Amino acid sequence: MTDRLAPDWLTARPIAHRGLHDRAAGIPENTVAAAEAAISGGYAIECDVQLSRDGEAMVFHDAGLGRLTGADGPVRERDAADLKTLTVLGSGEAVPTLPEFLSRIAGRTPLIVEVKTRHDGDLALARRTAEVVAAYDGPVAVKSFDPIVVGALADLVPGIPRGIVAESGHDDPAYAALTEAQRHGLGQLLHFSESRPDFLSWRVDDLPNAATHLCRLLGRMPVMTWTVRTEAQVRLARAHADQMVFEGFRP
Repeated sequence: MTDRLAPDWLTARPIAHRGLHDRAAGIPENTVAAAEAAISGGYAIECDVQLSRDGEAMVFHDAGLGRLTGADGPVRERDAADLKTLTVLGSGEAVPTLPEFLSRIAGRTPLIVEVKTRHDGDLALARRTAEVVAAYDGPVAVKSFDPIVVGALADLVPGIPRGIVAESGHDDPAYAALTEAQRHGLGQLLHFSESRPDFLSWRVDDLPNAATHLCRLLGRMPVMTWTVRTEAQVRLARAHADQMVFEGFRP
């Protein structure tokens, strides 16, 4: 397990999933408006990054552009300048780059950046994310579902908290490229010597489980849990995690 302790700020505040977004109110996910709403509410922020064709980290959740912008094709088939011409549906905002997003947050609340992955060993997005967050003057952490990415971040930005995002089952199409043994390893945290995380981010409906319990008990490793949307999930989070990544309500 890690020999470092995660900072207290990492779990001090509830974490707004993709910002405190409300599309009906003109505040879509992963926008500056969603970040500002979270800051005003006293929450930390989680955001996602995808890679542009020319190597920029874009604050965007999906691999494809359609749901959030109405445009066709994958994010990584367009340059950052082209992506910045697209408007996030339900807002007047362009898709932000990670440097732009950080400059707007400006250290006012903790930020956890999820580095998206295709589980293909490509570290270009991890390297660019590391470059950006290393220059940021504010509380920031990084995390990913991919232990190879988390392990790389341990070397790229050793002074910044890093976490593994995980769940107990792996039936989602996002894991299609992985073998059964790899999926088992993810669910049982068998990659610790490779990923070297400082914290866990675990699916709330998979709590409680042995992996998170032992990390909290023996490893002094904080567990945040995602994505909390219901009162029943709030109870699970409070009983078995150190902080929640929430959406659709204000804790």
